[in-house]
Amino acid sequence: MLRSWLAKLLARSQPVAPLSPGGPFCAIGDIHGRFDLLTRLLTKLEPELQVICVGDYVDRGEHSAEVLRFLQAHPEITCLMGNHEQMLLSFLDDPKAAGPRWLRYGGLQTLASFGVAGVSDTSQGTDLEKACEALTAAMGEDLITWLRRLPLSWRSGNIFVTHAGCDPTVPVDEQSASHLLWGHPEFFKMPLQDGNWVLHGHTIVDAPSAEAGRISIDTGAFATGRLTAAVVKGQAVEFLQA
Repeated sequence: MLRSWLAKLLARSQPVAPLSPGGPFCAIGDIHGRFDLLTRLLTKLEPELQVICVGDYVDRGEHSAEVLRFLQAHPEITCLMGNHEQMLLSFLDDPKAAGPRWLRYGGLQTLASFGVAGVSDTSQGTDLEKACEALTAAMGEDLITWLRRLPLSWRSGNIFVTHAGCDPTVPVDEQSASHLLWGHPEFFKMPLQDGNWVLHGHTIVDAPSAEAGRISIDTGAFATGRLTAAVVKGQAVEFLQA
């Protein structure tokens, strides 16, 4: 409590450091099965630009399988893990326990994209186990292993890229996996105290923004039809959409 109060006090008195990436790069927001928007957005980028995806490739949209297979086949794109990838993996590890929640948050669309039928958002028990077996077979060992190995963050200069944000009172190199994947209640209330910016998705915004030490790029592609990328060059951020 005291540490949080002191951090808020310091945040009000310290200016935000200017952006200082190690080189130009582009970060793409939450894709959620919108393979059409992903491929369209990639055509708008400069070919030599380093591309980072901030996670949430699956669920809600209709083409999660295509998105995952495309990203796996393009190792030049750096892919981070999102909370929806974590939920999918939890389902594969323990379908009875993790299945109901995952299905409520878009897992049904992911199953359908891999050709797995026979479940609903109220399925339980053996139905979930059968769906898990079918999904494991459809995905294949290589794709599942690729998913498990996705990193939680990527960094360039003073820009820390992760899925959901972080605890602003803790240095970026000491963050918990939970906060990087699911966010932190104080994240939008204060900038980081170590001179870093955080570029993230996870929280849907009406329009992308770069302010107060945060670059927010999740524009709800699955619902709005707008997938956003942030192109960072020097101290400038340009937003592109498909």
